[in-house]
Amino acid sequence: MLRRRTFLGMAAGSVAGVLAPGLAGAQAKPYRIYRITYRGRTEVEDGFDDYLASNGIAAEFIERDAERGVAKLPGFVEEIRALKPDLVYTWGTPVTLGIAGRYDAPDKAKFITDIPIVFALVASPMAAGLVADRMAPNRNLTGAVHVVPTDTQLRAMHSYRPITKLGVLYTATEQNSVSIVKELQGLQQPMGYSLIERQFRAGADGRPVPDGIEDLIAEIKQEGANWLYLLPDTFLGTQYDKVTPAAMAQALPTFGAAELAIRQGGALVALISRYYSVGQLAASKAVKILRKETPVAEIPIETLKRFSLIINMPVAKKLDLYPPIDMLNYAEVLTG
Repeated sequence: MLRRRTFLGMAAGSVAGVLAPGLAGAQAKPYRIYRITYRGRTEVEDGFDDYLASNGIAAEFIERDAERGVAKLPGFVEEIRALKPDLVYTWGTPVTLGIAGRYDAPDKAKFITDIPIVFALVASPMAAGLVADRMAPNRNLTGAVHVVPTDTQLRAMHSYRPITKLGVLYTATEQNSVSIVKELQGLQQPMGYSLIERQFRAGADGRPVPDGIEDLIAEIKQEGANWLYLLPDTFLGTQYDKVTPAAMAQALPTFGAAELAIRQGGALVALISRYYSVGQLAASKAVKILRKETPVAEIPIETLKRFSLIINMPVAKKLDLYPPIDMLNYAEVLTG
């Protein structure tokens, strides 16, 4: 059950209140925050709301959900212009690009450029074209990156089991995913592995579809992959219930780049930033903006300083692929 002080009303279009007890008089009126999620509420929003409340920020949320697509985003842009909230919150790369646009977009009239935007769960804001410089966004946008650097993830993966051939399944229309695959391509020689790539199939409208996921993973295995890397792909994050069972059927271990991949998706191991903590980091930037401490254009886009290595022991048992003993000294182990 959700805590009442943190969130009231979960349906799209509802308005929710966040108010620290005893601090009702700290503001003349609540700040209005227009919040766009991608697949409903997550622990990121829990962390965001709790941080605001603990810092005495009263906020009225205008909740909208993209329902795992981008078709609704132009309508949200128009609604934001009409409502003129104090701040806009966006979840994930597709939503953030649809609301803020690229920093070098030729037609900025399609996007929100005059209201502060704080994002969460964007893996690579520079590669996605949201900013040219993470430390100095120089626009109406800042936020929190949730992904551990790719080379750091690969070293953790290699420590568990040496990488010979790395499989990756991704969405060709997600710029963030394409950029990470390019990183993986560039790391092949220095890290001594080869890359096996597959893309999700697309429907007639160009959007990714889950058709043939089992076949794609079987192909990756047949080409000799000894790891499947679950990169922070938004569509992939909605398909763990198909991807990880298919990988298990092929005895192919999976490494997750996001917390959802291991806690709900059933990955073998993951090196992640906790969603709740990412929400808190994003909220810390919102507090600076709302209290007028720092112009949004000068607030750096950051990632967390500490990461969590998580091992899914039931999956390790099924694969008969146990972690090195010394890894258990610092990893969190899931037992059920």
